[in-house]
Amino acid sequence: MSEEQQPSADEPASGPVAGERLAEARRLKKISLPDIARELHIDEAKVQALEENRFEVLGAPVFAKGHLRKYAEMVGVPIDDVIADYYLLNKSTGAPPIVGRPRKRQRDLNLLPWLLLIPLLLILGGGYYWWQSRPQSAPTPASAPVSSQGRSPVSLPAREPAAQAESAAAVTETEPPLTEPAAPAAEQGAALAESPPVTENAARTAPSVLASGELTLQLQFSGDCWTEVTDGDGERLFFDLGTSGRTVNLRGSAPLRVLLGNSNNVSVSVNGEPYSIAAADKRGDTARMSISR
Repeated sequence: MSEEQQPSADEPASGPVAGERLAEARRLKKISLPDIARELHIDEAKVQALEENRFEVLGAPVFAKGHLRKYAEMVGVPIDDVIADYYLLNKSTGAPPIVGRPRKRQRDLNLLPWLLLIPLLLILGGGYYWWQSRPQSAPTPASAPVSSQGRSPVSLPAREPAAQAESAAAVTETEPPLTEPAAPAAEQGAALAESPPVTENAARTAPSVLASGELTLQLQFSGDCWTEVTDGDGERLFFDLGTSGRTVNLRGSAPLRVLLGNSNNVSVSVNGEPYSIAAADKRGDTARMSISR
């Protein structure tokens, strides 16, 4: 019995799989077909096709997988098992799973050493500037003239009072050089304190400028909606199921091609301004748009 419930990855399961498993769970929970259709925002004929594993009726594979996930969540069937069944049933069609995410995680891991190196460089740079300014703040060679000038008058006993006066004068004359180097050190410290904000402000303002022909797109989801966004260069910017409360910010070259499986659950903004979906771009709940402004 346990071997029949755990089919291998290369052979389809002998029991109910994918949509059949969902239909069986729906009957056990006594949920009607119209209730499922209402929650999935599709008609009953498509729900029945989903339960019979006729996924081509639903259109693109992204919609079939999205409805399978939602259906599995409603009837309490593990989502991962249902999606695994889907790939086994569609193995002959050569429909591969999405492989964009692992590459993105690999790029994030490659950036980690550089992110850790930036604080180290800042610490080394600060230590270097402190070390460069440290010898100038406490010069010691200026004390040598005081001792050499004070010794020469002492060798004449007859002029001891005058020598003492001259040594005192020599001391007072040599003391100013001890305090003079402090001014350049203070000026250098002020220059160092003023210079960093200039580069920091420049670094902050540079990324906010949009390149020629670029657009920003914000999607705010109030419910589930399968979404696909592609820029003018053909690069896929987003390909996922948007859920309630989720906000996605994208940026790419115009025109942006947007596919919304359930446009009623999405608020769209372009370059920070609300964007109304034209009636001509809608077909039922699905919307296909080409945004170039």
